[in-house]
Amino acid sequence: MRELQKILADIQTIDLNVVKQSKNRWDNIAKPLNSLGKLESAVSQMAGIFGTDDFDIEKKALIVMCADNGIVEEGVTQTGQEVTAIVAENFLDEKSCAAIMCKESGTTIRPIDIGMAVDTDRVEKRKIAYGTKNFAKEPAMTRDQAEKAILVGVDLVSEMKNDGYKIFATGEMGIGNTTTSSAVCACLLDKEVESVTGRGAGLSTDGLKKKIELIKYALDTYSPDKNDPIDVLSKVGGFDIAGLAGVFLGGAAYNVPVIVDGFISAAAALIAVRLCPAAADYIIASHVSAEPAGMMLLEALGKEPFLTCDMCLGEGTGAVALFPLLDMAMAIYKKMSTFGETDIETYVELV
Repeated sequence: MRELQKILADIQTIDLNVVKQSKNRWDNIAKPLNSLGKLESAVSQMAGIFGTDDFDIEKKALIVMCADNGIVEEGVTQTGQEVTAIVAENFLDEKSCAAIMCKESGTTIRPIDIGMAVDTDRVEKRKIAYGTKNFAKEPAMTRDQAEKAILVGVDLVSEMKNDGYKIFATGEMGIGNTTTSSAVCACLLDKEVESVTGRGAGLSTDGLKKKIELIKYALDTYSPDKNDPIDVLSKVGGFDIAGLAGVFLGGAAYNVPVIVDGFISAAAALIAVRLCPAAADYIIASHVSAEPAGMMLLEALGKEPFLTCDMCLGEGTGAVALFPLLDMAMAIYKKMSTFGETDIETYVELV
C-alpha cells in the first residue's frame, strides 16, 4: 500500500474549466436556466471530477465498512455486537434496507469486514483487528491501525475504479458507531458533547446520559488533537469511520465522485477533508441525517443535502437513494435537445 502522506500530497482540486464547460452545456439545453438546481450542479461537479463534460455514472457501488466498537461494553446501545455480523451477512442476501435499495437502483453492494468482532463466512475480510478497544478504558486503536484502516478505503476505490466503477456511495455497519462518531464530531467541530450526541438506534434518556458522560471522559482523558484527525480517530473513532475516510480520499486520489450518506459517513468525510481540504471537491452530500450533528457536519464540509427525509438508518441508504436522481439528471444532460435543435428561443440571464 502506498503511504498515506504521499496519497494526500498528490490530490488535486477538480478541473474548474471542465465544470464551466458542463455548465455551458446545461445552459444550451432547451429548458429554463438552472431549473434543475442542485442536479445541474452535481453533474457539472462530476464533470470536473472526471475531467470531461462527456461521461457516465452507469456502474455504481455502495461500499459498506463493517466494524465493531469496544465502547459497546459500556451499554451505550440497545443491542450487542453480534448484530454487526448478522447485518453484514444480510447485505449479501438482500435482507437489509441498503441491499434492497441497491437492487432497485442497479447498484453493486460490497460489504467489507474492516474490524468486526467475529469472522463471517462470506463478508470480504480486510480486517485491521477484531473490533476497536473500549475507549472508556484505553484509546480505541493505535495510530498505525488508523492509517492502515484509511488505506483500506483508498485501495478499494483504486481497485473498483479499475473494474469500471464510476461512482461510490458510502455506508457502514457497526453497533456503537454513533458513539464513536459523536466523539469524533465533538472534537473536530469543537462542540459540546451534548450538542452532537443523539440517541442513535434508540437509547433511553438514561442511556443517552451515559453515552455523553463516556464521550466526555474519553475526550478529557486522552485529549485528542483536533488539528490532527488521525489522532482523533485513533483515540475515540472506529475502523468503519477510518475506512470510509479512506474511500473519500480514494475518490479524490483517483478522480471519482463519492456520496456522503448520514452521520457516521459525514464524520468520516470530515476526517478526510481535514486531512486534505481538496478532497471536498469530490464529495456529494445525499441527505441530512436526523442525528443532532447531521447538519453541523454538512456545514463544516461546505455541502448542501439533496434530500431531507429525516433518515438516520445508515448503511448507505441515503447515499443510494440519491442515485436515481443523479441518473435522471444524467439522462437529461445527455439526451435532451438544445435550443439550437428546437424552435425555442435561447434563454439568457437577466439582471
